[in-house]
Amino acid sequence: MTELLVIGVFAIVVIAGAAVLGPRIGVAAPLVLVVVGIVASLVPFVPDAEIDPEWILAGVLPPLLYSSAVSMPSMNFRREFGAISGLSVLLVLASSLVLGLFFAWVVPGLGFWWGIALGAVVSPTDAVATSIVKQTSVSRRAISILDGESLLNDATALVLLRTAIAAAAASFSFWGALGDFARAVAIAVVIGWFVGWVNVYVRARVPNAAVNTALSFAVPFVAAVPTEYLHGSGLVAAVVAGLFTGIVGPRKLPPGHRLSDAQNWQTIELVLEGAVFLTMGLELAGILGDVQQEHSGIGPALLIAVGALVLTVVVRAAYVVPLLLALSASAKRGERMRQRFEEMHAQDRDAMSEVIREHRPGNRAPSERELDRFAVRIRRTLADIAYYTKAPLGWREGTAVVWAGMRGAVTVAAAQTLPHGTPQRSLLVLIAFAVALLSLVVQGGTIGPLLRRIAAPAPDTAERDVEERQRLLGLMRTAAEQVPGTREEGPRTREELQAADPAELRAWMGREKARRLAVLEAQRTAILDARDDGTFDAEVLESMLQNIDAEQIALELRGAPAR
Repeated sequence: MTELLVIGVFAIVVIAGAAVLGPRIGVAAPLVLVVVGIVASLVPFVPDAEIDPEWILAGVLPPLLYSSAVSMPSMNFRREFGAISGLSVLLVLASSLVLGLFFAWVVPGLGFWWGIALGAVVSPTDAVATSIVKQTSVSRRAISILDGESLLNDATALVLLRTAIAAAAASFSFWGALGDFARAVAIAVVIGWFVGWVNVYVRARVPNAAVNTALSFAVPFVAAVPTEYLHGSGLVAAVVAGLFTGIVGPRKLPPGHRLSDAQNWQTIELVLEGAVFLTMGLELAGILGDVQQEHSGIGPALLIAVGALVLTVVVRAAYVVPLLLALSASAKRGERMRQRFEEMHAQDRDAMSEVIREHRPGNRAPSERELDRFAVRIRRTLADIAYYTKAPLGWREGTAVVWAGMRGAVTVAAAQTLPHGTPQRSLLVLIAFAVALLSLVVQGGTIGPLLRRIAAPAPDTAERDVEERQRLLGLMRTAAEQVPGTREEGPRTREELQAADPAELRAWMGREKARRLAVLEAQRTAILDARDDGTFDAEVLESMLQNIDAEQIALELRGAPAR
């Protein structure tokens, strides 16, 4: 027990040290931790690390994915969902098939389905590994795509892994596998959405911020565990619960609770991500020992891993290039239709009603609710067109998306879930580990210099930023003016304060505080409505929302006036 405690404390100190040292030496902290783990694993008196892979798949990934989903801008996720879903499903399937054929060819006696199983292990990018990308100069839109991909592709890979293992032992049905995948996702979406709703509903009624945050730690597991029990994807359920919380939470949870959540979850992410990378390094000695014991050969495994990594990059590039061309063509179509949507947006409700009636059977007039929904749809479409136009995806962004697709802890953990009857299991685990390690070192170590080298000249956005802030301030000013009641004139000078009746002064201060809180709530609602419509930059809105939260927390800390 004492040894475990010492190891745990030492690991936390190393993780914190890497977080501080990494930026200073120009190396991402995860890479520092992997190197530290590898060096420690080669020291004779350090015991081999044997980590149950279920601890990572079921104990580490759900909270990390949940936290990332909560903080991800929901409107950006919606806008990039086509690209995200393709990268998360189609690319994983294509990569698994190509890698499966490669592994079946180069590993004697492996067979097609075991090759597909190892391909599924190697195919998904890692949500933890993408933390390296966020420390580079990659565009925000590319970050949104990479974030969304890493949230969902693990589920595709793990379902495909289970299918390949079953197919290797028995007959395979394509439609049965497709049905299993659809059922796993459907179960996860339903349970995740329900857990997200219960999460917000319950925590909105808990007055203590510390208790509220403690409850949030249980949410990803409450979503994932029953989903896995029902043969769904627990990771997708955790992601869906996080997305729901991120969308609805700012409207329901007090700012103090959300601030507590953000600070504590940042600490959880730091420790869990660091532990994952440190563990990867520590497991090296044990994996090498297993391969040497079975006389599989370390050299051939490394060569196969290099070939597999090259294939993953090639297949990813072959998919991303046409994807970017399709997204660019879609953005151009939207730009051509911008004027038409602007004319529709400028119409009054009678004109909108005529447009709707022309496109529905029976020429039936729309209800007021339908008119509101139509107006919102037009407004969001215009915002989407502006978003795609302002942030086009060119060859630089494509290079970032291709090269930033790193493998990590999920690959190592999933490889260790291969059954013990798997042909040359130790060799396959070493190949998966080597692919993940090479990916982190080669891609993770060069992504920063690469992006700096190909980065376009920074555009002059000062004028656009000023216009954006002015529009946002105008929106907040309008929201404040709609709050009932006008500002009461109270004592301003020292003489007026001294002459004022104490009871009247306390009453005026109470009314003024309540009025100011109402103004902040109206402004928050306006900002969240703008967030849902996508009419402002997500990062700008998040910054403004944090300012409003901070002002409300400071106002509430002053306490209620004495009676």
